[in-house]
Amino acid sequence: MSLDDLLRFMTKKGASDLHLKPMRPPMVRIDGKLMPIKSPPLKPAEVESMVLPLLTPAQKQKFDERQSVDIGYGVPGVARFRCNIFQQRGSIAAVFRRIPFEIKNYDDLNLPKVVASFAQYPAGLVLITGPTGSGKSTTLAAIIQDIIKTRPCHVVTIEDPIEFLFADHLATVSQREVGTDTPSFREALRNAMRQDPDVIMVGEMRDLETIATVITAAETGHLVFSTLHTNSASQTVDRIIDAFPPEQQEQVRSQLAQVLRAVMSMQLVPRKDGQGLVPAVEVLINSPKVAKHIEAGEIKEIHEEIESSVAYYRMQSMNQSLLALLVNNVIDYRVAMEKSLDPEDLSLKLRKMFPNIEEKYREEGMAPSPADFAEIMELMEVKRLYEEQEERWRQRMQEKDELIADLQAQITSLRQEMSSNTTLAAELRNQLEALRAEKARIEAENAETIKRLQERIKELNQQIASLGGRATPDKPTTGFFKR
Repeated sequence: MSLDDLLRFMTKKGASDLHLKPMRPPMVRIDGKLMPIKSPPLKPAEVESMVLPLLTPAQKQKFDERQSVDIGYGVPGVARFRCNIFQQRGSIAAVFRRIPFEIKNYDDLNLPKVVASFAQYPAGLVLITGPTGSGKSTTLAAIIQDIIKTRPCHVVTIEDPIEFLFADHLATVSQREVGTDTPSFREALRNAMRQDPDVIMVGEMRDLETIATVITAAETGHLVFSTLHTNSASQTVDRIIDAFPPEQQEQVRSQLAQVLRAVMSMQLVPRKDGQGLVPAVEVLINSPKVAKHIEAGEIKEIHEEIESSVAYYRMQSMNQSLLALLVNNVIDYRVAMEKSLDPEDLSLKLRKMFPNIEEKYREEGMAPSPADFAEIMELMEVKRLYEEQEERWRQRMQEKDELIADLQAQITSLRQEMSSNTTLAAELRNQLEALRAEKARIEAENAETIKRLQERIKELNQQIASLGGRATPDKPTTGFFKR
């Protein structure tokens, strides 16, 4: 069986990797499990005849010097493959990773919605991390493909070797392979600054020089993507800072706090229905609080900030992601506990949300030995946690009862005040009616008085008129009335 036949076979079976090793049949990894192909064991000469013709003279020289070399290889109409050829026990072996021609989108990869926002950042550093085979390259390819289709810009990729092949769309793409198009990541990054890039994708930050150059590129206004082999977001920050000498770490923390935009750590988890793998994803967004923690070197506080910023920034920890997969019945409880970096924390989260979930799985065959004292201690710890939670609820209920009593007292006081105001209003209305009646009485008396005065004036006028017809008496010649 030729190498191309083996690669076609693994593609047909949906395998992610092909292992070629002398004295064993070829092996393929399907859904995370490595299993042999039904064929005779390979001889050392057969492995050499399969893989050595793939090397160029420069790659062959590199292999002779370092006993290992990375290459890219494509089978027309099948797929591309990333291959590492290495020496073990004095013989040659190789591992091929399948890279599909078709680049999947976010929905196909079952990624959180927040990942789509990574392609919209104008500048900064975005890191995709995780162990080998966790889907870092596939996720990074989905983000770069999104940028190519939606942004008119220049994308430069630096890879060792080139994996996914990107075609120009709204953006133009330049893909450079270390060892073929450029001697090293550092040299390629230096040259990229003079190639008018908007987005730079570095396949992996492998050494101090590459990390320093990536941070510098992000500081100069470029959007930079890269990968690291770390298991969590906080570990990623630690790894970058620890790569530098102690005298530079304070400056690097300040730089990283400014340029970091997001970190996504991932691992692939077997589905409950047996239909492949699904990603569990931890997401860190560089919020102002996270930036302060990074600058102050408070790396442990980053995890707490992730778990408390789910609603606003859509961050999530690995345990929260596993919990979401459990709640949606995508993965099994046993698998979640195996994949968790902190199983005790995941167990506590589960007991808070689903108190009987662990008893359910014990009934299905996970019951411990009767001689296991640790199980008793665990039950006592659970009891303690429930008692603490019950006490907190009691305190909260007491606070609420006190608040209700206070509100009722305020309502009673307001009702009394309203009743008092009602009585006062009635008294004022009575006084007003009395004043109106008094006013009417006074007006009536005034009208009667005016009427009598008018009648008296009329009588006087009549008397004066009657006196005018009589003889006028002699006027005095002396005294006050003399005129």
